[in-house]
Amino acid sequence: MKAGDAVPARDDQALGRRWLRHPGLSLLLALVWLLLQQSLELPQLITAAVLGLVVPRLVGGFLHGVGRPKSWRRVPHFTGIVLWDIVVSNLTVARLVLDPRSNPRPGWVSVPLDTRHPQVMWLLATIITTTPGTVSCVLDEEVGRILVHALDCGDAQAMAQQMKDRYERPLRQIFEGVNA
Repeated sequence: MKAGDAVPARDDQALGRRWLRHPGLSLLLALVWLLLQQSLELPQLITAAVLGLVVPRLVGGFLHGVGRPKSWRRVPHFTGIVLWDIVVSNLTVARLVLDPRSNPRPGWVSVPLDTRHPQVMWLLATIITTTPGTVSCVLDEEVGRILVHALDCGDAQAMAQQMKDRYERPLRQIFEGVNA
């Protein structure tokens, strides 16, 4: 810039976008903080605001290229299914662990994927791992499969199909716009 050049006008909207690159994540972090603290006192509100602004900026480099859902209307229903499955799985695992008569049959389940969408694959692996009784051990993006260890697996093929039907197909509908 030379002397006498006009100073470019500050674009407040662009500045806001730089600070709120992921407004949904900012809001979620702030809300989770307030829920965990069970308080709406001023120090907690300030901390929630700071977390909501700073954390997304710190992890922004990892979020580059993260796709946006193509079908937002399916997200609440799918979230409900996942939360329900987590609750039911917690009860099932508790019964398996606490009941001396239970006879769990651990096993490996190979889940072939119909998608190559990276976000669908890692969300599927994350959902499987957060559901008690199952752990995603290998996500092979090249082959397109997830290797899952299950605490109780009577029929590996049926379990793999259930994961595809309950999680992969809805994720594909949400992120790929596929009506599978």
